[in-house]
Amino acid sequence: MIRVLVVDDHQLVRTGFRVILEIEEDIEVIGEASDGAQAVDLAASARPDVVLMDVEMPGVDGLEATRRIVAADAAASVLILTTFDRDDYLFAALHAG
Repeated sequence: MIRVLVVDDHQLVRTGFRVILEIEEDIEVIGEASDGAQAVDLAASARPDVVLMDVEMPGVDGLEATRRIVAADAAASVLILTTFDRDDYLFAALHAG
């Protein structure tokens, strides 16, 4: 079973990803977070295999949350989600781990 944490500041986006992911028999959405700080806390307590991470969120953004999650748990893979076509986000995400 692949354990997934969905992180996005828009409830509708989180719900959409949950619905799509939970169709798969081998994927379990173990939680949702609406900002990076919540994501870091949930990742530490729930220990997901994969974190689907939005980039732009209020408070702690997705790039900083990724840095913190990767530093705390090298086993968690973070998949950055964004609609922005910006190279700086790409390079920052790669640098974050």
